[in-house]
Amino acid sequence: MSNASFDPAADGPHIRVGDEAWPVRVVRHAQSRRYRLIFDGARGELRLTVPRRASERAAIKWAAEQQAWLTEQIGKAIKPLLVGPGTAIPFRGIERRIDWSPTAPRAVRLGESAIGVGGPAEGVGRRVERWLKGEALALMERESRDIAEAAELAVRRVGVGDPRSRWGSCTAGGDLRYSWRLVMAPDHVRRATVAHEVAHLRHMDHGPAFHALVERLHDGDVAAARGWLRREGRALHRYRFRP
Repeated sequence: MSNASFDPAADGPHIRVGDEAWPVRVVRHAQSRRYRLIFDGARGELRLTVPRRASERAAIKWAAEQQAWLTEQIGKAIKPLLVGPGTAIPFRGIERRIDWSPTAPRAVRLGESAIGVGGPAEGVGRRVERWLKGEALALMERESRDIAEAAELAVRRVGVGDPRSRWGSCTAGGDLRYSWRLVMAPDHVRRATVAHEVAHLRHMDHGPAFHALVERLHDGDVAAARGWLRREGRALHRYRFRP
């Protein structure tokens, strides 16, 4: 829910960018006179070089304030893939190849190992994207309302978008909004994110009561789901559905 900030509850130094907590490796350098922040895409971590006598907490706080730079660097870490005929994309955690035929119906059809679609080849990516967004909204609206009802909470509106720095959000008025790309993630990852946002209907912070409620609302391992998003979530943004 928050912008970049120091996350003292995480294992080791982390910086939050949107809803993701990124590990920070602090390197002390005797010759350094200022802070230097680097995003290591291969390792999936931030490397922060600081003067030998500098305060680590102050350095991490400075790094956490570089929201625009952090978002840009993380966004460039994964090479984009333009989706079209023959491309393999994940759907609910299972990779499926786009099976295109110019004579097949334009409506997208989900198979066990493929996603069928017809019509002009140049419009395949856009049609698949529209279908994914529709599936995402239907799934997460149903799950949001079911989970909220079980917790005796009220959801107003549910929507989907394509933010780069967060997977979901909740307003004080009861509106929930999710990244539609969660429909490409495994089911337990998506449901954990829904439970996270539904829990914000009662607790608009990340305190102990909030985390306890998320654990109660989710039907799986919350830590495992968050770990998956931390490791694999960036890759969901590599898929581009139009030039």
